[in-house]
Amino acid sequence: MSPEISNQSLLFLVVFVIIPLSLSYFYQLGLSKDVLWSSIRGTVQLFAIGYVLTWLFDLPAEVGIPLMVGIMLIVATFHARQKGKELPHILPVIFAGLFVVEASVLIMWLTFDMVKFTPSEVIPMSGMVIGNSMVAMGLSLERMKSEFKQNNGRLLAALSLGAEPKQASHLIIRKTLNAALIPNVDRIKTIGLVQLPGMMTGLILGGVEPVMAIKYQLVISLSIFSSVSISAMFVTIAMYRYFFNEHKQLLDSEEEIESQQQSH
Repeated sequence: MSPEISNQSLLFLVVFVIIPLSLSYFYQLGLSKDVLWSSIRGTVQLFAIGYVLTWLFDLPAEVGIPLMVGIMLIVATFHARQKGKELPHILPVIFAGLFVVEASVLIMWLTFDMVKFTPSEVIPMSGMVIGNSMVAMGLSLERMKSEFKQNNGRLLAALSLGAEPKQASHLIIRKTLNAALIPNVDRIKTIGLVQLPGMMTGLILGGVEPVMAIKYQLVISLSIFSSVSISAMFVTIAMYRYFFNEHKQLLDSEEEIESQQQSH
């Protein structure tokens, strides 16, 4: 078991904030406020969630787990929505995607006895799945908007030759999914060689045997890998059609997409 970190020792972590703060000031990056605010906010959030988790872990599993997972799903939905808030129905689509992914992964864990239905196991692992899926959805939406903007001429040409929106968007969908999945593929390739993943490291520091820690890490790493793939595919396939109107014409600007959202 690793020694307990004292509050006095934590104060020295300010050094890790001063370094990026100094770089931002020296090179005039304009990120000083963001660095400082993010560091303070992140610290407060972590301590707050620590106390919340302590309370949740004392609740019955059938109460604590749905409560916390529900909160994580809602927060993740609103955060991912920021990347495509001008798109119609974006909120329910993201929530539905995250819910399906989380439910599927949780059912698999419990069916094959990979984790126990206890708050201390389900909540942290679900948080990793939901968080990574949220990021994948955000990346997919951002990349898809960029691809539609850059390939405006090619899309118009394809539509003018009689292509359906699905056919015209095929390359964009492929590029979007590729961009969303590459970071995760690279992470899986180098796992255990370039980095020791967070869950495995935490378990080892907590006194768990390395082989057992590796088994847990494999469960969460491959679950995340699958969840990210499904999330990126779900939101891309569900949302690309809203870049076209009901007459199968390409919408040229965010203003046109927003006006379509209002019409829905």
